[in-house]
Amino acid sequence: MDMFKGFQKNLGSWGGQIAPIASRTVQFTKEQLGQAEDKTQLPAEYIELEKRVDAIKAVHQKMLAVTSQYSHEPYDYPPNIKETFQDLGRTVSEKVQLLSSATSTAEAQAALTAPPSAKPQPKTFNHAIARASLASSQLLHQQHTGAGEDPLATALEKYALAMESVGEARLAQDAQIQSRFLAGWNTTLNTNLKFATRARQNVEKARLNLDAVKARVKGTTWRLPGTAASAHDEHELSPEAQEEIEKAEDEFVTQTEEAVAVMKNVLDTPEPLRNLAELIAAQMEFHKRAHEILSELAPVIDGLQVEQEASYRKSRENA
Repeated sequence: MDMFKGFQKNLGSWGGQIAPIASRTVQFTKEQLGQAEDKTQLPAEYIELEKRVDAIKAVHQKMLAVTSQYSHEPYDYPPNIKETFQDLGRTVSEKVQLLSSATSTAEAQAALTAPPSAKPQPKTFNHAIARASLASSQLLHQQHTGAGEDPLATALEKYALAMESVGEARLAQDAQIQSRFLAGWNTTLNTNLKFATRARQNVEKARLNLDAVKARVKGTTWRLPGTAASAHDEHELSPEAQEEIEKAEDEFVTQTEEAVAVMKNVLDTPEPLRNLAELIAAQMEFHKRAHEILSELAPVIDGLQVEQEASYRKSRENA
């Protein structure tokens, strides 16, 4: 007997949960079919906030669709190049250091194919240029038979080191963007805006409940499209019915006020703009660092060029 009573209690509780859902479903269907006689209107301020929140959500989705590439290291890695495991084994700086102590072509080749370090080298465009430049430099060195060093080979080696430094600066930029921009915007999209969406859903539920209660206590029922409404006499609402409507109205007002507060919080928070400023700062720091590296390299390469041109003119004059 106790088990049966418990079952009845659970069934009643379950039925109490299903009834509002069913009422909202019927009300929603009536509205979709154009049969809802009275539909509670949302405040103009609320509708305006909804539009602005939708715009903020669209902005976050659009920006993140592009800037999320900063989370993928090889976003600028050329798809047409084929680098081997050995190519990615050591940094350009490590290879240059090993090459500096090589006394023969064999030792130089061994330096280029030295056992890999702890992890593969980054697959970025700048790192790829650095590796290609160093390999090209060594190819010229191996074929150079004249006195002194091949100026182009020397320039390519220096360029390789510079490009590796630029690549490391790019990785530092990406790390900052991930932590200071992407993390913040993803939080806004997946947390703050979801809270706003949930609050708006609660408002819609409360509105549907309110309109369903109004329709029920006034004797309005659902009908198939094209079917005439049943005639019913006008009558005053009973105190119980009036109380039920007022309760539903209070819930609607409460949910609307809460949603307004949540949406205003999403729109007023300075976090997205602060995150955008961090994105720009990271990009600016990267370009500043790249400019510094190349500014130091350019006069060195210019000097090698001037020396080669002078040597070339001299050789032509002697000829």
